[in-house]
Amino acid sequence: MPPRSPLPARHGLGAAWVRTPDHDHGRPRPWSTMGHWLRETSPEGVDVERMLADERFVYDDGSVLLADDAYRPHTFVWFHRDLREEPAVPGEITVLHRDERLVVVDKPPFLSTIPRGRHVMQSVTVRLRDELGLPELTPLHRLDRVTSGVLLLATERRWRGPYQTLFEHRRVRKTYEALAPRRDDLAFPLTVRNHIAKTRGVWQAQVVPDAPVNAVTDIEAARAVGDLAVYRLTPHTGRTHQLRLHLHGLGIPIVGDPLYPEVLDVSVDDFSTPLQLLASTLELVDPVDGRQRRFVSGRSLPIAPPG
Repeated sequence: MPPRSPLPARHGLGAAWVRTPDHDHGRPRPWSTMGHWLRETSPEGVDVERMLADERFVYDDGSVLLADDAYRPHTFVWFHRDLREEPAVPGEITVLHRDERLVVVDKPPFLSTIPRGRHVMQSVTVRLRDELGLPELTPLHRLDRVTSGVLLLATERRWRGPYQTLFEHRRVRKTYEALAPRRDDLAFPLTVRNHIAKTRGVWQAQVVPDAPVNAVTDIEAARAVGDLAVYRLTPHTGRTHQLRLHLHGLGIPIVGDPLYPEVLDVSVDDFSTPLQLLASTLELVDPVDGRQRRFVSGRSLPIAPPG
């Protein structure tokens, strides 16, 4: 792990880092200079020359990395990423609860939980670090970008471990609601059990027949809404796209889903059709003080387009 960053957060986003390889006695100086190393190893599209000229690379002590510096093995280098212009995601991040250890929010659709890919500034983590003045604020679990509802975050690094352990050991009860087609021929409540696998770079997850069960969801029909119904979903596992795939497998894909049953060509900056999936409640026994905690979303289905 790297040492603490010598650069302050920018817009609520910490600096990125890279590290030169460990000392290789067979090749004591595989690159002649630090600039040589950066030019050869940086991903395509990174304007290393401009960043060097602007003195944007620094060492652990905050001193500027110069292009002609002698190459150093096992050396951390810090910098701030170039960010694309991101359209503001409409919709309010409502703070449901805040104390010394936790911030609990009601996430709108289309806002990423963490900075990732094309969504950096427009993420819950980055926006709230800046708005709340909490530079170490970190999500304790994730919601898909298109999913709305209750999201827990730790205010500081020291609180992450106790709460993340609850999620890892499945001691957090999460309940969702979804709007999907009504099927009177299905007998609810029911439980879906199967094996879900997600291949990196492939949009959809897949059910793998005859593989060991790794995804379990209890499903109840809560109420009818014309030809649709609101379903209450209680996952016992947390596989990628589990709820969306389980309802799709029952022939009742969630309204507004851009991936199931088929992948739709929707721009990442199109906020017109929210996924009708809501993380409605989250319950846990606080690992620090032993209190029973229950957080409830103030949103309800159907979820209107933000704006």
